Order: sequence, then structure tokens, then C-alpha cells
Amino acid sequence: MLRVPVIDKDGRVLMPTKPTRARRWLKQGKAKLYKNDLQVFAIQINFDPSGRKEQKVVAGIDPGKLFTGIAVQSAKFTLWLGHLYLPFQKVKDRMETRAMMRRNRRSRRINRKQSYNQRAHRQARFDNRRQNKIAPSIKANRDLEKRVLDELDKLFPFIDVVIESVQAKGNKAFSPVMVGQEWQIDRLLDSYDVETIEGWQTAQIRRELGLVKQKHSKSDAVVATHAVDGIALAASEFMKYQITSTNSRGWVGRVDVTACPLTVIRRPPISRRQLHLLQFSKGGKRRKYGGTITRHGFRKGDYVEAFQGTKTFRGWVSGDTKSQVSVSNTEWKRLGQFSKNKVQLLKRSTGLIVQGG
Repeated sequence: MLRVPVIDKDGRVLMPTKPTRARRWLKQGKAKLYKNDLQVFAIQINFDPSGRKEQKVVAGIDPGKLFTGIAVQSAKFTLWLGHLYLPFQKVKDRMETRAMMRRNRRSRRINRKQSYNQRAHRQARFDNRRQNKIAPSIKANRDLEKRVLDELDKLFPFIDVVIESVQAKGNKAFSPVMVGQEWQIDRLLDSYDVETIEGWQTAQIRRELGLVKQKHSKSDAVVATHAVDGIALAASEFMKYQITSTNSRGWVGRVDVTACPLTVIRRPPISRRQLHLLQFSKGGKRRKYGGTITRHGFRKGDYVEAFQGTKTFRGWVSGDTKSQVSVSNTEWKRLGQFSKNKVQLLKRSTGLIVQGG
């Protein structure tokens, strides 16, 4: 059975309630819808709750390079499931393009007719290759996970987070998941109680719960690809494999996995504003490219409703022309270009594209 997040009148998180009770409170005027960036159906009550006793709620995160699964679980209910499309490849490609464009600009500045010692080679101002920085592509992955986790913390009463610890084979410095995991855990420790378990332990718990993992087509946005591991990770706080008697070992504890809709989340792949384009324009004038501002009062990533004849489309603003606004779906494929007068704003951009839930 589904559960609806509840917020009290002071903004504090309470235990989730039944959908029937939530609808009854809304109908009686005792609650209002609680807006959130994950588009989760949640309510905020305007009366004092009868009690504030909280059950244990745990978030499980199965981090990856291209996809991440997240689950919020209590001992009796699966409260939320998420499938994250990570921006790793997009950020990596853009960083490589930026480096190429930068090299080209520098090469055009050099007069090769001069002798080498008189060319305009800029000398290194300082050694900037000894800092322990996180690669932008890896940082973007971990930032998206933390953003979703922080939003969930506003809806569910949890402070316990379980993350799968990755142990890559070979040279561990080249595993994108491993490079950022210690940095991510240190960040999360500022707000949460973080535990780590290894992949083989996740597999054991998954089998004990009777969950099946889909190991092919991992890009499929279904529970069985990555969210199922999030459930197993969260369940590790409720059940342990330990000594049960003098001569035996077994599982102690119980957790109920219940039906729960899957929420698919990704970042809008908005191009940043570029000073120099890849190709020169005629006359030496470069057109505007990238950025989040449009000419019609919308921002890229805004959720809008657009009308074309008798058809109605809902999607996200992805671009504009002199008189039209481009609207795209969750996969950032354009649904069409619509007259600016036939586009209505539904929700300002949150930096997330959320589907389902």
C-alpha cells in the first residue's frame, strides 16, 4: 500500500500516512498540497498531530557511472523508488569539446613566422596539476544524487543512509564510481548517518528478499535494474545475517517490500552560454548560443503547457526563436515549436526533469 508524506504546520517531517486519510484531510480543509521538486504527492497539515512517534526510515543508494538507484524503505513499506540518469557522459563530452576549442583559440594567436623564442607562448603562471580535485563528470553524478537525497529528506523522516561500496578491479584510480565515493560519503556525513556495504552483501539481501535484478539493458527505467539494489541496501538496516543458535546462522529481522511507483529523474541537458562557437559565422559575428534565458520570459527547463490547434502538449522549455518556444519531453526530444502566446508556464525550472512518481 502506498504512503503519502506528511509535513506539519511548522515544516517538520512526520511519518507518512494512508492516501485515503490524506485525501480526507484535503477535502475537510485540514491539509494542503505540499509542493516539492520531486513531484511527490505530499500534504502539509494545519493542525497539531496526535503524536510524533517516528519509525525507522532508511534511504539506500546504489551509485553508478551512468545510472543510480535510490530507495526509501521502512520496516513495513517501500516509501519511494528512484532511477537517476546521471550526466557523466554529457559532462565528459562537453569538457573535451571545451578543451579542444581552447587549444584552437590559442593556436590561432601564435605567429609561426616568428622564431620560436619570440612567439606569443604564455608561460605557465603556476603549477595547477597537484590538486586533489574531483573530475567535473564525477562531481556532477554525485551532486545529482545528493540533490535528490536532500529533497527526500524534506519529505521522509530519515537520517540513516546506506551506500553500496564499490571495489573495482585493477587500477582503482580509473574507476569513475570509486574516485568520488569517499568524497561523497564525507559530504553526506555532515547531514546523515552513513553506512556502507559491499556488492556481495547487497546481492545476498536481495536474494533473501526474493527480489530479481535485471542484468541486461541496464538503461531500462524499471525497478529491477537499479532501484532493486536500493531496496536491498535500505533493508540491510532491518535484517542481519548472524548467529541464531549454538550451531547455526541465519537472517534476523524482517522487512516488507511493497508496491511503489518508480520516479525517473535526470538533469535538463542545457548548453552553457558559449563565447566562441565551433564554427565562425558569416561576417565574423557570432550568434548567441547556450544559456538559460529565452526572449519570451521563459527559462530553459521550465515546465510548460503548449497548445497547437486542438492538441495540448506538456513538457520542458528547451530553446527559442524570434517568435516561438521549443518544448521537449523527458528525454529532451523536441515535441514541437509553439507560438510564444500559446505557451503557459506551469512550474519554474528546478534543475530536474522528473517523470512518474
